[in-house]
Parts: sequence; C-alpha cells; structure tokens
Amino acid sequence: MKVLIVGFGTIARKHILALEKISSDIEIYALRREDSTISEEMGIQNIYNAIEDADFILISNPTSSHAQTIADMSRLNKPLFIEKPLFNDLQNEELIKEINNLNIQTYIACNLRFLECIQFIKEKILNKRINEVNIYCGSYLPNWRPGVDYRQIYSANKDMGGGVHIDLIHEVDYATYLFGFPLKVRKSFQNKSSLDISAIDYANYLLEYNDFSANIILNYYRKNPKRSLEVICEDGEFYVDLLENNVSWNGKTIFKSQNLIQDTYVSQMNYFIKELLINKNKKFNDINEAFKILKLCLED
Repeated sequence: MKVLIVGFGTIARKHILALEKISSDIEIYALRREDSTISEEMGIQNIYNAIEDADFILISNPTSSHAQTIADMSRLNKPLFIEKPLFNDLQNEELIKEINNLNIQTYIACNLRFLECIQFIKEKILNKRINEVNIYCGSYLPNWRPGVDYRQIYSANKDMGGGVHIDLIHEVDYATYLFGFPLKVRKSFQNKSSLDISAIDYANYLLEYNDFSANIILNYYRKNPKRSLEVICEDGEFYVDLLENNVSWNGKTIFKSQNLIQDTYVSQMNYFIKELLINKNKKFNDINEAFKILKLCLED
C-alpha cells in the first residue's frame, strides 16, 4: 500500500506510526515544500511527482490550507483521509459538492470515536432517559509541544485556522456521535486568558436536544489536564474519564482499559483501511458529516 501525506507535523507522525503498526508493507511519501526536509530515519520519501498510484492521500497540513489541498488532490481521484478540523471556515460548500460529484471517498479523522470508554458509554446509554450532559476538555497549550514556542504553532494562531473552538472539535464530534445532532446550538467564544495568543482560547457550546441539553466547555489554559463526559440519567450518573479511559456508574467503576488516547490512532487507521478502503463504506464521518459538525461550531 502506498500513502501520500500532505503536511508532516506532529499529527502526521502519529498517523505514520499507526500505519507502521498495522503493516510493514506500506510505502509512505510526503509532499512538502521544496525547501523542507524529511526525517530519513522514518523511511519517508519526499516527492513531487509519481503520486498517481497512491492508495490514499492523508492531509494533515494546517487547517487553513485544507481547502486548497483538497481541491489540488481531487484531480487524483483518490480516497482522502483528512485530519480534523475539516476547514477553519464555512466558505467551501462548492468544494464539497465537487468532491461528492467526483464520488471521492473521504474520512475526517476524529479519533476519540475509537476510544474504548466512548464506545462503551455509547452502548450503555441506549434506552436511557437522559436529563443532562456535561463535557469538559481543558489542557495547557504551552505543554502540547515541549521545546517549541507555543505562540508559533497553528493552534495559537487565528490566521492559521487555530482556536480551541475547532482545534478541540473532538468534543463536539463525539457528542454528535453519542447523542445525534442537536435541534439548536448556542455558543460563547473568548480570548481573555494570559496565554497571549490570537486564537480563541475558551469555548462554551450548549447543544439542545428534545429531552436534555449538552454543555461543552473547552480551553487551552488548564495546567492540570481534564477530559471528561458526565451523563445524568433518570436512574443515575455516568462519569467518563477520557484521559484514564474508564467509566463509572453512580461512583463505581464499571469499565477500565489500559489503552490511552494515543492508541486510538491505530484503531482509527485500521477502521479506515478495512471499512472505507476495502469495504467501501462511505457513511462514517465523511466530508458531509464533518462539514455539518463544523457548522455547529461556527455558524451564527
């Protein structure tokens, strides 16, 4: 299998490691600027042609470049594995129509869907009467990439498509995965913290459903990381700790796994290769669903 990667940052390396764990018979190529370098120890080749025989294209460059990259790569008519978020604005509906008209397979990477505690709670809430949902994700942006000035990374820069409101779109994504799309969304974005960045560093979403509401809080400035989901049901409370990959019911642990979020990259890539590339399943978080989720995050 041949994989072409556009963008070779931290996330791309995670996907590469996942590919290498799945199979040793994978050739990886990176399409980058002519003045860029490729890590030779990872066996990556830097190419500018002979990419027409790639089995799929992995797009992991800055979000602000996704639209142009998707348009450029569409000429190859190859399946597209696109790192989240899909875009940094809502100006690309014509491009989505073009991708659909070309019948190009797409998948937008939101790996938390593959975290075991999320899959476990998805089954446990079936037929439950839910009264309230609280989702929280807070971490400290300066700690994301040790040794790198956090002000220079895309997450911190509005013009590069950064901002906690879509950079951590995982939480909105898995909310729709668990509970479906809401009837109404209210939101509040702020940039008031001491981080001194141009991007939004606090976001609050309120997703309104028929019988309950889901509150989602995201931030870049919490030094003690926390990533949690609380589902208040008629007969008790589920608490999901995503960082520890466990679930409790009324204070008692009912599920725990040793796997961590980083392990979901392998599960996700396995699913993409088997279900999308081989079985041609086009209905799992494709470009249309991802754009609908992006609208929840950005639409006035």
